Amino acid sequence: MSRLWSRLGARTAAVALLSVGVAGGFYLGEDREAQQQGLTEQVSLEVDRADLAYQRERQAAHQVQFSKQRAAEYQAKLRAAQAAKEAAERARRAEAAAASRKRERAATAANAPAKPYDGPIPASCAEYSGNRKVGCALMIDKGFGIAEFPCLEKLWTKESGWNHKAANNSSGAYGIPQALPGSKMGTVASDWRTNPATQIKWGLSYIKGRYDSPCGAWRFFQNNNHY
Repeated sequence: MSRLWSRLGARTAAVALLSVGVAGGFYLGEDREAQQQGLTEQVSLEVDRADLAYQRERQAAHQVQFSKQRAAEYQAKLRAAQAAKEAAERARRAEAAAASRKRERAATAANAPAKPYDGPIPASCAEYSGNRKVGCALMIDKGFGIAEFPCLEKLWTKESGWNHKAANNSSGAYGIPQALPGSKMGTVASDWRTNPATQIKWGLSYIKGRYDSPCGAWRFFQNNNHY
């Protein structure tokens, strides 16, 4: 529509120019045809100029609109990048806080005092002390003969030194029997982190189910360096 009006404006100007020419007597005389041709060429030139001005104006408007669009897209990308950065930072902080709470719980559990064993200790186990004495008593209670205890004593000395807080940071194994993961011992009791008796009961059930006896588990360990 603007282009049409530009053409109309140019033509209107041409008509006005022709009218002025007529009024001024431009068409009188022998040079009328030459004068008319010159006036037509002038009108055509004015129309071309109007078209060129319109095209330039339109191109400039398009360039402005394109620049605005690119600027808006860039700002949107900046906002999205900032939002993603903030979300990643929130996730990192939440993960760090969760890890800190986990470490605190683990430290609390590791520093908790061991629950004393109050069960009966057979006379055949009197020569042992500490967790070994508890292990001997629970092994006999599980149905194994005292002759099996030297095997159990060697096996768990290799695994944990009979330390109920022994933790393998690389594998995640924990406790006297080095259960992997340590949470398996929770099937016996929830105090599996701090109670040697809970760990020993789980370890004896594991040995019985997989190797039949402590000496069977010890023989496997000697051949494979694990059980």
